[in-house]
Amino acid sequence: MAYDKFNILTSSAVPLPIENVDTDQIIPARFLKATKREGFGDNLFRDWRYNGDDTPKSDFVLNDSTYSGKILVGGKNFGSGSSREHAAWAVYDYGFRAVVSSFFADIFKGNCLNIGVLPVQISPEFAETIFKAIEADPKTELEINLPNQTITLLATGQQESFAINGYKKNNMINGFDDIDYLQNIKEDIKAFADKLPY
Repeated sequence: MAYDKFNILTSSAVPLPIENVDTDQIIPARFLKATKREGFGDNLFRDWRYNGDDTPKSDFVLNDSTYSGKILVGGKNFGSGSSREHAAWAVYDYGFRAVVSSFFADIFKGNCLNIGVLPVQISPEFAETIFKAIEADPKTELEINLPNQTITLLATGQQESFAINGYKKNNMINGFDDIDYLQNIKEDIKAFADKLPY
């Protein structure tokens, strides 16, 4: 399944300065029955977003119209806990195209890269700078440049580089998942196979 191509994303951001956000908080286990990657955004952070009677909690950031954008800025150790892919699906389906944190759980990070969400790991100091900037001005914009592997706070020009696996970077720039990548090079694969002596 192909995803949106990711090149340069400029957007305001939604702040979630909570540490150790695990995948059960991102998408509670009772919503894991579906097998299609659609509809999970409705239940992103379900227990934090809604009361028991399904009314929105006014004090949760996703219910606050002050904040919007395609970038979620999370606290340290984002995506810990179980390895459920549905957590990344929920983030994508809600509309986020990047998650910024000072540390990601490895499996969550990999799941995000597999479905078109860019995990941007930055220093704790820069994360704090971003949180303060959003608090001062919720319309503050970030620029995430995947080709250059940089994230910039546009209001001040402060910038950091981030790391990403080269294969995953290429796939995100092209909007490929693993199957799309193989389909894209099938002629190369066939040519290589034709040269084999057996």
